[in-house]
Amino acid sequence: MRVLLAGGGSAGHTSPLLATADALRRLDPATEIVCLGTREGLEARLVPEAGLPLEVVPRVPLPRRPSAELLRTPTRLRAARAAALEVVDRVRPDVVVGFGGYVSVPAYLAARKRGLPIVVHEGNTIPGVANRLGARMTTHVATSFPDTVIPHGVFTGLPIRRMISTMDRVALREQAVTTFGLRPDLPTLLVTGGSQGAARINAAVSGAAPALAAAGVQVLHVVGPRHDLSVPSGEVPYVVLNYVDRMDLAYAAADAVLCRAGSNTVTEVSGVGLPAVYVPLPIGNGEQALNAKPVVDAGGGLLVADGALTPEWVAASVPGLLTDADRLAAMGAAARGVIPLDADEKLARMVLAAAQEKTS
Repeated sequence: MRVLLAGGGSAGHTSPLLATADALRRLDPATEIVCLGTREGLEARLVPEAGLPLEVVPRVPLPRRPSAELLRTPTRLRAARAAALEVVDRVRPDVVVGFGGYVSVPAYLAARKRGLPIVVHEGNTIPGVANRLGARMTTHVATSFPDTVIPHGVFTGLPIRRMISTMDRVALREQAVTTFGLRPDLPTLLVTGGSQGAARINAAVSGAAPALAAAGVQVLHVVGPRHDLSVPSGEVPYVVLNYVDRMDLAYAAADAVLCRAGSNTVTEVSGVGLPAVYVPLPIGNGEQALNAKPVVDAGGGLLVADGALTPEWVAASVPGLLTDADRLAAMGAAARGVIPLDADEKLARMVLAAAQEKTS
C-alpha cells in the first residue's frame, strides 16, 4: 500500500503527520509513505530527518479576511493543485491523508480529481478552512478534541510521538533532573511557549523568579530559539534553554507546566498527567482556549488569558500550586483521563480502512 501524507507549515501539522507515519509502518511494515509539504515550513527539515521522502507544492496562504492576498488565492491555488496532481500521478497513492494547513487543500483537490480515498485529521477544536473543505469530500474524518464540530468527525485524539505517549515519568525522573542540572528535592515548573517560544510567557515567569525561588520552586524554562533570557543565579535553580530535543525528559523533570494551548502541547502535557497553566495564544479564532477547555473542565489545568499573565499573577498563583503536592496529584490524575494517547494507531487504522476503498 502507498500513502500520501499532506501537512506542514507548523509543528501542529507536521508532528501528527510524523506520528501517523510511524504508526502506519508499525501496523504494516510494507506500507510506502510519501509526504507532501512546502519548502518553507518545518516539514522541509523534519520530514527528511525522519527518513521520509518529501514532495513539495507552492505555499498557498488562505486569508480569513478580504485583502489583496485573497484576490491572488485562486491563481496560487490552481498552481498548487497542478503541482499536487503531478505528485499524485507520479507517486500513485492508494489514499491521501491531510492534516490541514497550506498543503492539504491542493492535496484534497488532487485526490478528488483522481478519485482517491481521502482521510482528514483536524488538529484543533475549531476546524480550519482546509479541513472544512476536505471533510466535504470524504466520510473518513478524525478529530483531536471531543467537541470539534465537523462533518463525519470521529474523536480519536491527536497522534503524538511514541517517545511521549509511552513514557514513564517516574522512571525517567532521576535522569531528567540530572540532565537539566536541577535539584531532586525541589518541585519543578516547566515553562514553554511552543516551538518558537512566547515573549509574554518568558517575561511573566522570569519577572516572578524571586517569588518562585523564595517558595523553593525551581524552573526549567524553554524560551525558544530566537529568545534570550537572563535570570539571577542562586541556590534554587532557574535553568534557561533555547530548545529541548528530549521533551520526554523535560516532562519527567516537571511537576507542573506553564505553556500555550496548541493541540500538540495540550495532548502531550495532559496525556502524561502533568497539571498545567494554559495561556492561549491571543490571535486566530480562539481555538487554543477551546483546545484546553476539556482538560480545564476536568480539573487538570488552569486557563489564564495572555493579557492577564503578568509577573504579579505568576508570583501570586504559581508557588502555591507547585508546593501543594495533593493538589498537583489530583490535577495530574484528572488531566490524564481526558485525551487518549493512542490516536496514532486509531488514525493509521482509519487510513488503512480508507485505502481498501480503492482496492475494492
